[in-house]
Amino acid sequence: MAEITAALVKQLRERTGAGMMECKNALVEAKGDLAEGEVVLRKRGIASAHKKASRETKQGLMGSYIHHGGQLGVLVEVNCESDFVARTVDFQELVHDIAMHIAAADPRYIRKEDVPASLLDKEREIARDRARLEGKPEKILDKIVEGRIGKFYEEVCLLEQPFVKEATQSVGQLVKLKIAKLGENITIARFVRFKVGDSAAEAGGESLAARPVAQ
Repeated sequence: MAEITAALVKQLRERTGAGMMECKNALVEAKGDLAEGEVVLRKRGIASAHKKASRETKQGLMGSYIHHGGQLGVLVEVNCESDFVARTVDFQELVHDIAMHIAAADPRYIRKEDVPASLLDKEREIARDRARLEGKPEKILDKIVEGRIGKFYEEVCLLEQPFVKEATQSVGQLVKLKIAKLGENITIARFVRFKVGDSAAEAGGESLAARPVAQ
């Protein structure tokens, strides 16, 4: 088995457009073989999903989820390319699953790019100070900070969160698999989460129009 280096992972990413972790996992399965790793990604539909990511998505559905007891509710807009796909059972199930996930996981943003720079700066500062208090060597602080920022993204960004029904994949990976299966680009456009007793700010409840488009 060939050594799976960062350079090899980067090379597969450049060839397929898949995410770093997706490429690394594919190379592990392919025992370090670059060509076979690309085949693994193609079988999973991830590489082909990336190629569709630039297509416009002007159709889709509004999905909703009300948690048992009626104390928590979610609205989410998920877009695709055609009304035909929007009417399929697979797409409708995806919309429902995403709404349910939002209810359970309480994301604050759709994707990493939506997180304000000022908040990231604050999180990096906290992570660096925490690492220093833990006695971590100065030379590895940057690596530790970026690792903790990655964890922060998994906590607050919908597409980075582990999917509540299958924690081995992220919501973003779930969407990519559906793109591969249905043959159209799919995007999560916006969402709002309401909880009885919370103010709009506490509930992450900006108006739907305020949520940025995400891929």
